[in-house]
Amino acid sequence: MRLEKSFKLALNILFHSKLRSWLTIIGIVIGVAAVVAIVSIGEGLQQNVQNRLSGLGADIITISPGGGRAAGGFRGFGDHNMEQTSAIKSSPKNLTKRDIQLIASIDNAKVVHGSVSAKGAAYYLGETATVSVNGIEPAEWKEITTSELESGRFLGPSDYGMIIVGSRIAQKTFKQPLVINRMITIEGKPFKIVGVLKESGGPGGDDNKIIMPINAARDTLQDIGNEKFDSIIIKAENADAVDSLLADIDAKLVLARHLTEKTKDYNLQSSKQAQERMASIAQTMTLFLGAIAAVSLIVGAVGIANTMFTSVLEKTKDIGIMKAIGARNTDILMIFLLNAALVGMTGGILGISFGAGISSLIPSLGLRMIGPGGGEMTTVISIKLLAEALLLSIGIGMTAGVIPAYRASKLRPVDALRYE
Repeated sequence: MRLEKSFKLALNILFHSKLRSWLTIIGIVIGVAAVVAIVSIGEGLQQNVQNRLSGLGADIITISPGGGRAAGGFRGFGDHNMEQTSAIKSSPKNLTKRDIQLIASIDNAKVVHGSVSAKGAAYYLGETATVSVNGIEPAEWKEITTSELESGRFLGPSDYGMIIVGSRIAQKTFKQPLVINRMITIEGKPFKIVGVLKESGGPGGDDNKIIMPINAARDTLQDIGNEKFDSIIIKAENADAVDSLLADIDAKLVLARHLTEKTKDYNLQSSKQAQERMASIAQTMTLFLGAIAAVSLIVGAVGIANTMFTSVLEKTKDIGIMKAIGARNTDILMIFLLNAALVGMTGGILGISFGAGISSLIPSLGLRMIGPGGGEMTTVISIKLLAEALLLSIGIGMTAGVIPAYRASKLRPVDALRYE
Protein backbone atom coordinates (compact mmCIF):
# COMPACT_ATOMS: atom_id res chain seq x y z
CA MET A 1 0.00 0.00 0.00
CA ARG A 2 1.37 3.39 -0.93
CA LEU A 3 2.19 5.96 1.73
CA GLU A 4 -0.28 8.38 0.12
CA LYS A 5 -3.10 5.83 0.49
CA SER A 6 -2.13 5.14 4.12
CA PHE A 7 -2.16 8.89 4.83
CA LYS A 8 -5.66 9.28 3.34
CA LEU A 9 -6.98 6.40 5.44
CA ALA A 10 -5.36 7.87 8.59
CA LEU A 11 -6.94 11.25 7.81
CA ASN A 12 -10.30 9.55 7.29
CA ILE A 13 -10.08 7.94 10.75
CA LEU A 14 -9.33 11.36 12.25
CA PHE A 15 -12.30 13.03 10.54
CA HIS A 16 -14.74 10.26 11.43
CA SER A 17 -14.01 10.37 15.17
CA LYS A 18 -14.24 14.12 15.59
CA LEU A 19 -15.33 14.42 19.21
CA ARG A 20 -12.92 11.84 20.58
CA SER A 21 -10.03 13.14 18.42
CA TRP A 22 -10.57 16.75 19.39
CA LEU A 23 -10.78 15.95 23.09
CA THR A 24 -7.41 14.24 22.70
CA ILE A 25 -6.02 17.12 20.64
CA ILE A 26 -7.01 19.60 23.36
CA GLY A 27 -4.70 17.77 25.78
CA ILE A 28 -1.79 18.18 23.35
CA VAL A 29 -2.74 21.82 22.68
CA ILE A 30 -2.58 22.66 26.39
CA GLY A 31 0.74 20.87 26.85
CA VAL A 32 2.45 22.39 23.80
CA ALA A 33 1.08 25.88 24.55
CA ALA A 34 2.41 25.63 28.12
CA VAL A 35 5.83 24.47 26.92
CA VAL A 36 6.11 27.23 24.29
CA ALA A 37 4.95 29.97 26.67
CA ILE A 38 7.11 28.88 29.61
CA VAL A 39 10.25 28.22 27.59
CA SER A 40 9.89 31.57 25.78
CA ILE A 41 9.54 33.29 29.17
CA GLY A 42 12.59 31.40 30.44
CA GLU A 43 14.64 32.37 27.40
CA GLY A 44 13.48 35.95 27.84
CA LEU A 45 14.67 35.79 31.46
CA GLN A 46 18.08 34.54 30.31
CA GLN A 47 18.32 37.32 27.74
CA ASN A 48 17.20 39.89 30.31
CA VAL A 49 19.84 38.73 32.80
CA GLN A 50 22.55 38.66 30.13
CA ASN A 51 21.67 42.14 28.88
CA ARG A 52 21.74 43.61 32.37
CA LEU A 53 24.85 41.80 33.53
CA SER A 54 26.71 42.52 30.29
CA GLY A 55 26.86 46.13 31.52
CA LEU A 56 28.90 44.99 34.51
CA GLY A 57 31.86 44.26 32.27
CA ALA A 58 33.34 40.77 32.30
CA ASP A 59 36.81 42.27 32.84
CA ILE A 60 35.97 43.95 36.18
CA ILE A 61 37.13 42.79 39.63
CA THR A 62 36.03 44.41 42.90
CA ILE A 63 37.66 44.25 46.31
CA SER A 64 35.54 45.20 49.32
CA PRO A 65 36.14 45.09 53.08
CA GLY A 66 35.07 42.07 55.12
CA GLY A 67 36.37 38.55 55.62
CA GLY A 68 35.08 35.49 53.75
CA ARG A 69 32.43 35.57 51.08
CA ALA A 70 29.50 37.79 51.95
CA ALA A 71 26.04 36.50 51.23
CA GLY A 72 24.46 39.92 50.96
CA GLY A 73 23.35 41.77 47.87
CA PHE A 74 25.61 43.84 45.66
CA ARG A 75 25.84 47.57 45.91
CA GLY A 76 26.86 49.11 42.64
CA PHE A 77 29.63 51.48 41.67
CA GLY A 78 29.19 52.47 38.08
CA ASP A 79 27.88 49.25 36.73
CA HIS A 80 30.72 47.43 38.35
CA ASN A 81 30.98 48.07 42.04
CA MET A 82 30.07 44.65 43.31
CA GLU A 83 30.48 45.67 46.93
CA GLN A 84 28.77 43.22 49.18
CA THR A 85 26.74 45.25 51.59
CA SER A 86 26.57 42.76 54.42
CA ALA A 87 30.35 42.65 54.56
CA ILE A 88 30.63 46.44 54.52
CA LYS A 89 28.15 46.85 57.34
CA SER A 90 29.90 44.32 59.55
CA SER A 91 33.52 45.33 58.77
CA PRO A 92 35.40 48.64 59.05
CA LYS A 93 37.10 50.19 56.03
CA ASN A 94 40.47 48.52 55.62
CA LEU A 95 41.44 49.22 52.02
CA THR A 96 44.21 51.77 51.57
CA LYS A 97 46.32 53.53 48.97
CA ARG A 98 49.00 50.94 49.63
CA ASP A 99 46.64 48.20 48.43
CA ILE A 100 45.96 50.15 45.25
CA GLN A 101 49.68 50.56 44.57
CA LEU A 102 50.28 46.86 45.27
CA ILE A 103 47.54 45.76 42.85
CA ALA A 104 48.64 48.25 40.18
CA SER A 105 52.02 46.48 40.05
CA ILE A 106 50.41 43.18 39.00
CA ASP A 107 50.46 42.17 35.35
CA ASN A 108 47.11 42.37 33.50
CA ALA A 109 45.76 45.03 35.92
CA LYS A 110 44.92 47.73 33.38
CA VAL A 111 43.15 50.22 35.69
CA VAL A 112 43.03 50.22 39.51
CA HIS A 113 40.56 52.58 41.13
CA GLY A 114 39.58 53.26 44.73
CA SER A 115 36.20 54.72 45.66
CA VAL A 116 34.36 55.87 48.76
CA SER A 117 30.62 56.00 49.43
CA ALA A 118 28.25 57.34 52.06
CA LYS A 119 24.83 58.84 52.58
CA GLY A 120 24.41 62.61 52.56
CA ALA A 121 21.69 65.21 52.99
CA ALA A 122 20.89 66.97 49.71
CA TYR A 123 18.98 70.26 49.43
CA TYR A 124 17.39 71.36 46.14
CA LEU A 125 14.76 74.05 45.51
CA GLY A 126 13.42 73.99 49.06
CA GLU A 127 13.40 70.18 49.40
CA THR A 128 15.73 67.95 51.42
CA ALA A 129 16.47 64.29 50.77
CA THR A 130 19.02 61.70 51.82
CA VAL A 131 21.03 60.47 48.85
CA SER A 132 23.80 57.97 48.16
CA VAL A 133 27.06 59.60 47.14
CA ASN A 134 30.07 57.97 45.50
CA GLY A 135 33.49 59.60 45.53
CA ILE A 136 35.55 58.59 42.51
CA GLU A 137 38.76 59.45 40.67
CA PRO A 138 37.32 61.01 37.48
CA ALA A 139 39.96 59.84 34.97
CA GLU A 140 40.01 56.23 36.21
CA TRP A 141 36.24 55.99 36.74
CA LYS A 142 35.65 57.05 33.14
CA GLU A 143 37.70 54.05 31.95
CA ILE A 144 35.91 51.57 34.21
CA THR A 145 32.24 52.57 34.10
CA THR A 146 29.81 51.48 31.41
CA SER A 147 27.25 54.11 32.46
CA GLU A 148 26.21 56.39 29.62
CA LEU A 149 25.28 60.05 29.70
CA GLU A 150 21.74 61.25 29.11
CA SER A 151 22.97 64.83 29.03
CA GLY A 152 26.04 66.85 29.96
CA ARG A 153 29.54 65.42 30.38
CA PHE A 154 31.68 63.22 32.61
CA LEU A 155 33.75 64.63 35.44
CA GLY A 156 37.23 65.93 34.76
CA PRO A 157 40.35 65.96 37.00
CA SER A 158 39.78 69.58 38.10
CA ASP A 159 36.00 69.34 38.72
CA TYR A 160 36.12 69.69 42.51
CA GLY A 161 32.66 71.26 42.93
CA MET A 162 30.96 69.32 40.10
CA ILE A 163 28.76 66.19 40.24
CA ILE A 164 27.01 63.67 38.01
CA VAL A 165 23.58 62.36 39.02
CA GLY A 166 21.91 59.02 38.28
CA SER A 167 18.67 58.93 36.31
CA ARG A 168 16.38 58.04 39.23
CA ILE A 169 17.99 60.61 41.49
CA ALA A 170 17.48 63.18 38.72
CA GLN A 171 13.85 62.30 38.03
CA LYS A 172 12.30 60.99 41.25
CA THR A 173 14.08 62.31 44.33
CA PHE A 174 12.78 65.86 44.14
CA LYS A 175 9.59 67.37 42.75
CA GLN A 176 11.62 69.29 40.18
CA PRO A 177 14.00 67.15 38.09
CA LEU A 178 17.74 67.67 38.39
CA VAL A 179 19.21 68.97 35.15
CA ILE A 180 22.67 70.05 34.07
CA ASN A 181 24.02 73.45 35.15
CA ARG A 182 21.71 73.52 38.21
CA MET A 183 23.12 73.86 41.73
CA ILE A 184 22.39 71.40 44.54
CA THR A 185 23.61 71.52 48.13
CA ILE A 186 25.05 68.35 49.69
CA GLU A 187 25.91 68.41 53.40
CA GLY A 188 25.91 72.20 53.30
CA LYS A 189 28.25 72.54 50.30
CA PRO A 190 27.10 73.68 46.83
CA PHE A 191 27.72 71.50 43.79
CA LYS A 192 27.02 72.10 40.11
CA ILE A 193 25.42 69.31 38.05
CA VAL A 194 27.50 68.72 34.91
CA GLY A 195 26.02 65.38 33.81
CA VAL A 196 22.94 63.17 34.08
CA LEU A 197 23.31 59.44 33.42
CA LYS A 198 21.02 57.25 31.36
CA GLU A 199 18.94 54.72 33.26
CA SER A 200 20.76 51.40 33.48
CA GLY A 201 18.05 49.45 35.34
CA GLY A 202 20.62 46.93 36.56
CA PRO A 203 21.07 45.79 40.16
CA GLY A 204 24.45 47.48 40.48
CA GLY A 205 23.98 50.63 38.40
CA ASP A 206 24.33 54.32 39.18
CA ASP A 207 20.62 55.17 38.87
CA ASN A 208 20.27 56.01 42.57
CA LYS A 209 23.61 57.75 43.11
CA ILE A 210 25.32 61.09 42.99
CA ILE A 211 28.91 60.87 41.79
CA MET A 212 31.55 63.43 42.77
CA PRO A 213 35.37 63.63 42.81
CA ILE A 214 36.84 61.64 45.68
CA ASN A 215 38.64 64.62 47.23
CA ALA A 216 35.36 66.56 47.34
CA ALA A 217 33.62 63.53 48.86
CA ARG A 218 36.27 63.26 51.61
CA ASP A 219 35.83 66.96 52.40
CA THR A 220 32.02 66.83 52.33
CA LEU A 221 30.77 63.52 53.70
CA GLN A 222 31.05 62.21 57.22
CA ASP A 223 32.71 58.96 58.34
CA ILE A 224 34.81 58.65 55.19
CA GLY A 225 38.24 59.71 56.43
CA ASN A 226 41.25 60.68 54.38
CA GLU A 227 42.99 57.38 53.73
CA LYS A 228 40.58 54.43 53.51
CA PHE A 229 38.41 53.21 50.61
CA ASP A 230 35.06 51.44 50.51
CA SER A 231 36.10 49.44 47.47
CA ILE A 232 38.84 48.98 44.92
CA ILE A 233 37.79 48.27 41.35
CA ILE A 234 40.24 46.67 38.92
CA LYS A 235 39.84 46.51 35.15
CA ALA A 236 41.75 43.60 33.63
CA GLU A 237 43.50 43.76 30.27
CA ASN A 238 40.79 41.47 28.92
CA ALA A 239 38.09 39.09 30.17
CA ASP A 240 40.33 36.04 29.64
CA ALA A 241 42.86 37.42 32.14
CA VAL A 242 40.31 37.80 34.97
CA ASP A 243 40.77 34.38 36.57
CA SER A 244 44.57 34.60 36.71
CA LEU A 245 44.38 38.22 37.89
CA LEU A 246 42.01 37.22 40.70
CA ALA A 247 44.50 34.59 41.87
CA ASP A 248 47.44 37.03 41.69
CA ILE A 249 45.59 39.75 43.62
CA ASP A 250 44.51 37.30 46.29
CA ALA A 251 48.03 35.93 46.71
CA LYS A 252 49.62 39.40 46.95
CA LEU A 253 47.07 40.75 49.43
CA VAL A 254 47.36 37.69 51.67
CA LEU A 255 51.15 38.03 51.68
CA ALA A 256 51.22 41.81 52.15
CA ARG A 257 48.62 41.77 54.95
CA HIS A 258 50.13 38.69 56.66
CA LEU A 259 46.83 36.81 56.43
CA THR A 260 45.66 33.24 55.92
CA GLU A 261 42.59 31.89 54.17
CA LYS A 262 40.74 31.90 57.50
CA THR A 263 41.77 35.43 58.54
CA LYS A 264 41.11 37.28 55.27
CA ASP A 265 39.69 40.76 55.87
CA TYR A 266 38.59 41.49 52.30
CA ASN A 267 36.31 40.06 49.60
CA LEU A 268 37.20 39.48 45.98
CA GLN A 269 34.40 39.40 43.41
CA SER A 270 34.53 39.45 39.62
CA SER A 271 31.72 40.49 37.30
CA LYS A 272 32.56 37.48 35.15
CA GLN A 273 31.74 35.15 38.05
CA ALA A 274 28.47 36.98 38.68
CA GLN A 275 27.51 36.71 35.00
CA GLU A 276 28.26 32.99 34.88
CA ARG A 277 26.37 32.33 38.12
CA MET A 278 23.29 34.32 37.13
CA ALA A 279 23.25 32.83 33.62
CA SER A 280 23.37 29.37 35.17
CA ILE A 281 20.48 30.22 37.52
CA ALA A 282 18.38 31.55 34.62
CA GLN A 283 19.09 28.44 32.54
CA THR A 284 18.17 26.16 35.44
CA MET A 285 14.90 28.05 35.92
CA THR A 286 14.08 27.62 32.23
CA LEU A 287 14.72 23.87 32.36
CA PHE A 288 12.70 23.52 35.58
CA LEU A 289 9.71 25.42 34.22
CA GLY A 290 9.90 23.53 30.93
CA ALA A 291 9.90 20.21 32.80
CA ILE A 292 6.75 21.25 34.69
CA ALA A 293 5.05 22.17 31.42
CA ALA A 294 6.13 18.85 29.89
CA VAL A 295 4.05 16.98 32.48
CA SER A 296 0.91 18.13 30.67
CA LEU A 297 2.30 16.58 27.48
CA ILE A 298 2.47 13.22 29.23
CA VAL A 299 -1.22 13.59 30.02
CA GLY A 300 -1.82 14.35 26.34
CA ALA A 301 0.17 11.27 25.32
CA VAL A 302 -2.03 9.09 27.55
CA GLY A 303 -5.07 10.61 25.85
CA ILE A 304 -3.67 9.77 22.40
CA ALA A 305 -2.96 6.18 23.44
CA ASN A 306 -6.51 5.84 24.77
CA THR A 307 -7.97 7.27 21.56
CA MET A 308 -5.86 4.94 19.44
CA PHE A 309 -6.89 1.86 21.40
CA THR A 310 -10.53 2.89 20.97
CA SER A 311 -10.01 3.48 17.23
CA VAL A 312 -8.47 0.05 16.83
CA LEU A 313 -11.47 -1.56 18.52
CA GLU A 314 -13.90 0.40 16.34
CA LYS A 315 -12.00 -0.41 13.16
CA THR A 316 -11.37 -4.09 13.94
CA LYS A 317 -13.78 -5.31 11.26
CA ASP A 318 -12.35 -2.82 8.74
CA ILE A 319 -8.87 -4.11 9.56
CA GLY A 320 -10.06 -7.64 8.87
CA ILE A 321 -11.50 -6.59 5.49
CA MET A 322 -8.28 -4.77 4.51
CA LYS A 323 -6.18 -7.79 5.44
CA ALA A 324 -8.57 -10.10 3.57
CA ILE A 325 -8.01 -8.12 0.35
CA GLY A 326 -4.24 -8.09 0.69
CA ALA A 327 -3.20 -5.38 3.19
CA ARG A 328 0.01 -6.27 5.00
CA ASN A 329 0.81 -5.85 8.70
CA THR A 330 3.13 -2.92 7.87
CA ASP A 331 0.28 -1.20 5.99
CA ILE A 332 -2.04 -1.41 9.02
CA LEU A 333 0.79 -0.29 11.31
CA MET A 334 1.51 2.71 9.06
CA ILE A 335 -2.17 3.79 8.93
CA PHE A 336 -2.57 3.95 12.70
CA LEU A 337 0.87 5.50 13.27
CA LEU A 338 0.04 8.24 10.78
CA ASN A 339 -3.30 8.75 12.50
CA ALA A 340 -1.50 9.22 15.84
CA ALA A 341 1.02 11.55 14.19
CA LEU A 342 -1.81 13.65 12.70
CA VAL A 343 -3.42 13.99 16.13
CA GLY A 344 -0.09 15.10 17.60
CA MET A 345 0.65 17.46 14.70
CA THR A 346 -2.77 19.12 14.87
CA GLY A 347 -2.44 19.59 18.61
CA GLY A 348 1.12 20.88 18.12
CA ILE A 349 0.15 23.50 15.54
CA LEU A 350 -2.73 24.80 17.65
CA GLY A 351 -0.61 24.65 20.82
CA ILE A 352 2.19 26.62 19.17
CA SER A 353 -0.32 29.25 18.05
CA PHE A 354 -1.78 29.63 21.53
CA GLY A 355 1.62 29.51 23.26
CA ALA A 356 3.13 32.10 20.91
CA GLY A 357 0.06 34.30 21.33
CA ILE A 358 0.31 34.17 25.14
CA SER A 359 4.06 34.88 24.99
CA SER A 360 3.61 37.87 22.69
CA LEU A 361 1.00 39.36 25.05
CA ILE A 362 3.15 39.12 28.20
CA PRO A 363 5.43 42.14 27.47
CA SER A 364 2.38 44.35 26.84
CA LEU A 365 1.01 43.54 30.32
CA GLY A 366 3.89 45.43 31.95
CA LEU A 367 4.87 42.53 34.22
CA ARG A 368 8.30 42.71 35.86
CA MET A 369 10.90 40.05 36.50
CA ILE A 370 11.29 38.79 40.05
CA GLY A 371 14.87 38.07 40.99
CA PRO A 372 18.22 38.74 39.29
CA GLY A 373 18.30 41.64 36.91
CA GLY A 374 14.75 42.84 37.51
CA GLY A 375 13.25 44.86 34.68
CA GLU A 376 10.21 44.30 32.53
CA MET A 377 9.38 40.72 31.64
CA THR A 378 10.26 39.84 28.07
CA THR A 379 9.80 36.68 26.02
CA VAL A 380 11.87 35.19 23.22
CA ILE A 381 9.97 33.14 20.61
CA SER A 382 12.49 31.53 18.28
CA ILE A 383 11.91 29.52 15.12
CA LYS A 384 13.96 26.75 16.73
CA LEU A 385 11.60 26.63 19.72
CA LEU A 386 8.51 26.42 17.48
CA ALA A 387 10.06 23.72 15.29
CA GLU A 388 11.12 21.68 18.33
CA ALA A 389 7.63 22.01 19.85
CA LEU A 390 6.00 20.76 16.63
CA LEU A 391 8.41 17.83 16.32
CA LEU A 392 7.86 17.02 19.99
CA SER A 393 4.08 16.92 19.60
CA ILE A 394 4.34 14.67 16.51
CA GLY A 395 6.84 12.43 18.29
CA ILE A 396 4.59 12.14 21.34
CA GLY A 397 1.65 11.27 19.11
CA MET A 398 3.54 8.53 17.29
CA THR A 399 5.09 7.17 20.49
CA ALA A 400 1.68 6.97 22.17
CA GLY A 401 0.23 5.27 19.09
CA VAL A 402 2.93 2.61 18.65
CA ILE A 403 1.38 -0.07 20.86
CA PRO A 404 -2.21 0.33 19.57
CA ALA A 405 -0.93 0.40 15.97
CA TYR A 406 1.19 -2.70 16.56
CA ARG A 407 -1.77 -4.56 18.08
CA ALA A 408 -3.92 -3.57 15.12
CA SER A 409 -1.29 -4.84 12.66
CA LYS A 410 -1.12 -8.22 14.42
CA LEU A 411 -4.86 -8.93 14.28
CA ARG A 412 -5.70 -12.11 12.38
CA PRO A 413 -8.12 -11.46 9.48
CA VAL A 414 -10.51 -14.24 10.61
CA ASP A 415 -10.68 -12.95 14.19
CA ALA A 416 -11.07 -9.36 13.02
CA LEU A 417 -13.97 -10.22 10.67
CA ARG A 418 -15.76 -12.10 13.42
CA TYR A 419 -15.37 -9.23 15.92
CA GLU A 420 -18.65 -7.69 17.09
